[in-house]
Amino acid sequence: MSGKNTMRLDKLLTMLGEGTRAQVKEFVRAGRVTVDGMPVRDSGMQVDAENARVCLNGRVLEYKAVRHVMMNKPQGTLTAARDKKQRTVMDLLPPLYAAMDCMPAGRLDKDTEGLLIITSDGQLAHRIISPKKDVTKVYFARVDGTLDESDIAAFAAGLHIKDSDGEFDAKPAGLEIVSTDGSSSEVRVRVSEGKYHQVKRMLASRGAPVVYLKRESIGALNLDPALAPGQWREMTQEEVALLQQEAAE
Repeated sequence: MSGKNTMRLDKLLTMLGEGTRAQVKEFVRAGRVTVDGMPVRDSGMQVDAENARVCLNGRVLEYKAVRHVMMNKPQGTLTAARDKKQRTVMDLLPPLYAAMDCMPAGRLDKDTEGLLIITSDGQLAHRIISPKKDVTKVYFARVDGTLDESDIAAFAAGLHIKDSDGEFDAKPAGLEIVSTDGSSSEVRVRVSEGKYHQVKRMLASRGAPVVYLKRESIGALNLDPALAPGQWREMTQEEVALLQQEAAE
């Protein structure tokens, strides 16, 4: 048996999060695993991960060649694959996703929450964050200070940012003032690039430092409102197609 998705049975079971390599070997030896309806005792047998019907204790195990996750990233978590000292977004997922080389598509600051895509499709992840694709991201922010029509016009014209983090010219962006009470404001910002701390720096340049920031959408893909911070789910085929179309344009 050969093919791109052919692998050892024990590796497959481990990848699917059913236990350590030693544990799944014992499952196989105990006759608890079947492949295409037949009990197997050889944990090293090669199986077609995508097409074989593999069961553990009668439960069908689902293998997907590619995984796409939508997460509502919580504050205080790094957008990284791993870190020796701090919790990362990958630590919020079962081991299966790291085993399948899933990675965050882009970054959110440690203190920023909201929509984060984690995928094993490296090409899709690259297209989502590529400056050439101009994929729009929408952020909701609470800021200290008030903003007005002059700030909306400044965002639309493109801001020149010069601060302690460096200097750059931000592309024209959208600014919507949701509410203001005279001392603070709630706004939405639409950007099509991802410079370092960009949204925070743009708002700070207008005298409105950010106190809370959440990404609501990437292109036409919106964060599922049912996901609380720290929660996640696998994306639907329709959502993946939407994201692929967005990144391809």
